[in-house]
Amino acid sequence: MAVLTSRVALITGGSRGVGAEIARKLASLGARVALVGRDEAALTRVANETGGLVLVADVTDRNALFSAVQRAERELGTIGISVHNAGIAPSAPLAATDDATWDRTMAVNVKPAFWLAQWLVPKMVAAGWGRIIHVASNAGLTGYAYTSAYCASKHALVGFTRALAAEIARTPVTVNAVCPGFLETEMTDATVATIALKTKRSLEEARSYLESLSPQKRLIQTAEVAHVVGMLCADEGRALHGTAIPIDGGQVMT
Repeated sequence: MAVLTSRVALITGGSRGVGAEIARKLASLGARVALVGRDEAALTRVANETGGLVLVADVTDRNALFSAVQRAERELGTIGISVHNAGIAPSAPLAATDDATWDRTMAVNVKPAFWLAQWLVPKMVAAGWGRIIHVASNAGLTGYAYTSAYCASKHALVGFTRALAAEIARTPVTVNAVCPGFLETEMTDATVATIALKTKRSLEEARSYLESLSPQKRLIQTAEVAHVVGMLCADEGRALHGTAIPIDGGQVMT
């Protein structure tokens, strides 16, 4: 059902994992999608599936990201849906977390959301409709050991979501965050490898450990996150505003 026909969606980190799945979902609902990322070949594969526009840009480069937004507007029209999904998840004890790691994590996970909101919210308000969606994490609702930079960045993203939502509540634009638990993605594969290396467990044991964190005893599927994003984008999702929705099988109950 094409409930998003005529809508344009910009998705950062759209080349793989949950970003690619969100692109597929929104395209299936009728949206025209613009995919932002650094890997042109991977972006092109998703674009071939979704009819999307490939926008090669580093989201930490303000000028490059702004140029990508401008190109999307020129070629597709007014952006009505902004999904900041790009993210990194470094893992290290506090003592081994240096300034460069901290700053890079904030630069990827948080600052682009701030820039995109500043650029796009006024246009969405003027157009009479808009959806800002931040892909955070349940790490933005709780804490995990050895991930201080990541948890801080996701808490910041959730806090920004709530503050912006309060500021623009009387406008036709909604702002929400989705907060997945551990996903069946390449990023989780890397986490599994790190756990196995540092704890001397097998890869299977490390994966089982992550699965055990959810009451459902499984990893979350990217399609489950994309489904919630699609719901938030529907006109009937208007009342969902300022929320941080856990998608983690009940691991973090708020």
